[in-house]
Amino acid sequence: MHRFRLVAAACVLLMAQAAFAQQNEWIEYKNLEDRFAINTPGQPTVEKTMWTSEYDSKFPEVIYRWTDGPNRYSVSVVDYSDSEAIYTANHHTDDFSAPAYWQIDILGSIQWAASQLYRLKPGVKVTFDNFHYINLVTGQQLTVINPDMTRTYVAIYLHENRLYILDATVARNAPAPIAFQQSLEFLDAEGKSVRYRTYYFDKLPEPKLGRRGAGQGTQGPPPDPGAPVNGGQGGRGAGAPR
Repeated sequence: MHRFRLVAAACVLLMAQAAFAQQNEWIEYKNLEDRFAINTPGQPTVEKTMWTSEYDSKFPEVIYRWTDGPNRYSVSVVDYSDSEAIYTANHHTDDFSAPAYWQIDILGSIQWAASQLYRLKPGVKVTFDNFHYINLVTGQQLTVINPDMTRTYVAIYLHENRLYILDATVARNAPAPIAFQQSLEFLDAEGKSVRYRTYYFDKLPEPKLGRRGAGQGTQGPPPDPGAPVNGGQGGRGAGAPR
């Protein structure tokens, strides 16, 4: 009888392990709407929210989330393609009314996200912060240690004016989530993987509202967002009104 109980208990344990493994089976997840593919532990939960840019524009953001035991994964996609219209519709002071700023909002979006979400987060220690690329699409990677000693592996890319933020937070002694972080692919309108022959840097949208920005027909040099204004007060970084 004792041996029978041991065998029965072992069978229950194996069935539970099998069910857990099946629940967390990794797949290639493809999203045609936001044009990316990535290896993930199953299907995501989806949250639609708004992203606040460096120059206070509000952009639609979709966050895809997964869990696998104690580990958490997410891909956030921010659509910057309407930056000109959104920025122009906002009220800005004269110092920040130039058309170049909606372009700067896009061009600086990787570093803005890295600073706001990770570099400046209280209690976080950044252990890696460097330029990176995947499938020749350029971006930034970070690794941070959180206050609870979990580790977050971050990758941020800008492709066709969409900002992609990959976040993998794993247990203290867990291996680096390479299967997640290195499997990202960008998709075209037909759902096929995009391949480049050289490094890809984001191309700004064409202006539609009649005023052209930096490098697109402006007379004279574009405004410097860090230049002193109003009697020596700094630009965006110094907290000047926008």
